[in-house]
Amino acid sequence: MSSHSLYKWVKAVTPDKTEKQAADLIEAKSDILKLRAQLRRTEEERDILKRAARYFAKEPE
Repeated sequence: MSSHSLYKWVKAVTPDKTEKQAADLIEAKSDILKLRAQLRRTEEERDILKRAARYFAKEPE
């Protein structure tokens, strides 16, 4: 068996870089979606607190 044949077999069995890149891309997209949802929720909470602060800062009538 030549070393070239062995090299071809190993190359055929090992995962391609594009497969790993695709998996990394899917993981990154998932993280981005989670972070966007967290940001949206945090902004909503901030807006609620701003409205509450304005309400309580008003002088009583």
